[in-house]
Amino acid sequence: METKKKIIINVGRQLGSGGMIIAKMLADEFGCKFYDRELLNLAAKESGFSEKFFEQNDEKKGFFKSLFHMHVPYISDNCFYNNKLSQESLFQFQSDAIRKAAEAHSCVFVGRCADYVLRDFDNMVSVFITADIDERIERICKRHNCNREEAKKIIENKEDSRSSYYNYYTGKKWGHSTSYDLCINSSLLGIEGTAGFLKEFITKSLDLK
Repeated sequence: METKKKIIINVGRQLGSGGMIIAKMLADEFGCKFYDRELLNLAAKESGFSEKFFEQNDEKKGFFKSLFHMHVPYISDNCFYNNKLSQESLFQFQSDAIRKAAEAHSCVFVGRCADYVLRDFDNMVSVFITADIDERIERICKRHNCNREEAKKIIENKEDSRSSYYNYYTGKKWGHSTSYDLCINSSLLGIEGTAGFLKEFITKSLDLK
């Protein structure tokens, strides 16, 4: 169901909730460009830093502390290595990439505080996807080929980074219902069912019919 109206869909997600898969399904359904890790490449091109640098510091608060202790190969030749960069500078590069993409075409963004970065844009819906903890642990076990205890630690560590990053830059609370237009538990309807529900919600919210 491609739409002539340019739209923006922001998807926040708990680790192991199926949020990434659902976001991709929504991008396909509405004919939107899909951005997750792709944003790191865009931001790297804009800033002069290597993409590897962005990958290592993805969605982490306090990631800039080690910048001047890093080896030069992490940073491209035309970078701002000798400038006094702040933590906010790296976030700004990524934010600029998000805005440029949103101005150019309909987009689905996963994480990266896109809902805050694009808060002044029209025709936008922001959702947060959760899931029951046992289901999330099971998915992480399969993804990382680890036991349940290890999976739980992976979830806790990753979500601590995500929440700190989001809360720091947005002034909102990651995963809290007041920070989004809709929060939904994918365990209730399943992956496809949740995607279908969100399709209907977005269609009605943005008056796409």
